[in-house]
Parts: sequence; C-alpha cells; structure tokens
Amino acid sequence: MASAPVADPESLAARARLAEIADEYPFASNYLQVDAGGLHYLDEGSKRAAPIVCVHGNPTWSFLFRRIVRAFRDTHRVVAPDHIGCGLSDKPQRWSYRLSDHIDNLERLVLALDLRDITLVVHDWGGAIGMGMARRHPDRIARLVIANTAAFPSHRMPMRIRVCRTPIVGRFLVRRLNAFAGLAPRMALADPARLSAAARRGLLLPYDNYANRVAIDAFVADIPMSARHPSHATLVEIDRSLSLFHDRPALIVWGERDFCFTPHFRALWQARFPAARVVPIADAGHFVFEEAPEIVERELRRFLADTASP
Repeated sequence: MASAPVADPESLAARARLAEIADEYPFASNYLQVDAGGLHYLDEGSKRAAPIVCVHGNPTWSFLFRRIVRAFRDTHRVVAPDHIGCGLSDKPQRWSYRLSDHIDNLERLVLALDLRDITLVVHDWGGAIGMGMARRHPDRIARLVIANTAAFPSHRMPMRIRVCRTPIVGRFLVRRLNAFAGLAPRMALADPARLSAAARRGLLLPYDNYANRVAIDAFVADIPMSARHPSHATLVEIDRSLSLFHDRPALIVWGERDFCFTPHFRALWQARFPAARVVPIADAGHFVFEEAPEIVERELRRFLADTASP
C-alpha cells in the first residue's frame, strides 16, 4: 500500500500560528486527504442544514469568508476549503496546480461530505473551480452567488498580472519578492484603509515565504490566455456548462472598482444569467467581502430567504 503524503512542514507551521488571528478566525480545522496532501477546510453549522460552499481564489484562502461563516453557521452548514497550496492546506512544490486538479479536489470534498442543495459562493479563481465542480454535479447545486470572478475565457488581463506571468522575472516577483499576495491588500481594495491590521495579517499568514507562495505563482501561470494553454479546454467546457444552471437562482455581488474583474466581467455574467439578482457595489474593489461585508451579508440573507426550498 502506498504511503499517505506527509503534511508539508510549512503548512504545519502556519497552523501553529493560528493563535495570531484567533479573534478573526476562531474555527475548527478539518482535513481531507487528497492525492497532493492534506486539503484544509472549514465545516461550521449543523450537518443537517443546507450547505453554503465558499470557494476562494488567488491569493486568498478560507479566511476571506470568515464573516459569512459566522453569520450563517446558525442556519446553514458553511463549508470553505483551502485549495492545495493555499491557506492551511499542504503546499507541495511539485504538483500540477492545474484548474482541472483543483476541480478534482473540490469534487472529492463535496462527495466526501455528501453535500446537496448547495448554495455555491465563488470568488476570483473560485468561479472556474466552483463551476467546474458544479458542471460535474449539477443536481447538487441549488443556487449561485457570484462575486468578482470569471468562469469563461477572456483576453483581458491587467498589465500588473501580465508582468507576474513573465518567465523567470514573474516567478522572482511573485515568490521571492511577494509582489502578488503581499500587494493584494493594497491593490485589491478600493480603499486599503478599510482593511484592519488583523485582517491583513490573516490574509497574508499562509504566504510568508518562497515555498508557501507556490500556488500563487501557479495560479497566475494557469490563466489560459490562448487555446494552446493546458487549461483552456477545461475553461471552455465550464463556460458551455453554465447553461445547465439557468433555472437556478443566482445572486451577483460585485465590487465595481476591481482592477482585474472589472464591471465588464459582471456584464458577461449577467448575459449568461439574465434573471440573476445583481448588486453592484460602487465603492468596493476586488476584495468585496472585506470592503462591503454588511452589504454582502444582507443581500445573501435576503437571497437565501427568497429562494428557500419548500
């Protein structure tokens, strides 16, 4: 029998430092063993309640959804995984980090927990990963909550991200100088002053050295900007599958001052889900969950009430 992957020591160190952010992130840790190692996830609320599954992107982790967890765990089962390489999950240095592999891991978690009647909340790369999982199990998805993300090909990319994809130089910037995760608390908010020191510390906690930024670099490299890219076909298939969910209630919450997922992307989602409830937030950026948590919570609570199953 093959031996199970060993937990990455840097991930273990990050878990040990959770005391630093205990006030912001007071949740029990859970782990699912996948091929690449230990997949960390939050699982709060009654196991009998309808699940809310929150899927993060790059360079965040389940910490981004901490307010949703707290706000809804009394009425729902809130599940928020950390992708392999992110958050408190293991960070193997020689794994593929392809879109399809992240989808595989999320699918394994959903099936392992046997989650049904899912409210799927997606942000950033979580759009492609979450909808990639949903495409495989549309019967498990009850409703969609879409925030500053994409699940379809696009040729739009900010110059600052293009620079981070530059061979050799990009990796040096992202992993050695921390020019992606380290600058995100400033660049991903319309007003960086809104982010507390504790929140900034929590967002950056898992990404404090070269090795721990492996997934951040890999996510940037995995953006399929041409049909030749290994993840392009996967993204096209996900886009085509979105029509499977036209009959599901959808809520689009959008930080309008996002430098990356601009209102152009919101409009593309609206074209795909014309019946969706749309909440543009004029003074929020990419980290809409950090800048407008009260609005997000209010709209999500209203959305869940209006679309509750009989």
